[in-house]
Amino acid sequence: MKKAVKLLSIGLLVVSMSSCATIFGGPVSEYQRTKPGPGEPQRKVRAGALIADILLFWPGAIVDFATGAIYKPEGK
Repeated sequence: MKKAVKLLSIGLLVVSMSSCATIFGGPVSEYQRTKPGPGEPQRKVRAGALIADILLFWPGAIVDFATGAIYKPEGK
C-alpha cells in the first residue's frame, strides 16, 4: 500500500510540474534559449502562457522561463 501511494504521489508531482508553454508552445528555438546581450532588445513573453501558468500551476512558469519556452519566437 505504501508503495502505491508513493508511486501515485510521484506521478502527480510529475504531471503537475509540467508547464503550458513547454507543452503547447512548440519547439524552442535558439533565439528563445539565449539571453539577449547588452544593448539588444529584450525577448517578448507569451502572455497567454504566462497567465495559464499562474492560474493553473505557478511553478510551471519557472519551468517555462528556465527552458525559454515562455518567450515568443523571433519575428512574431
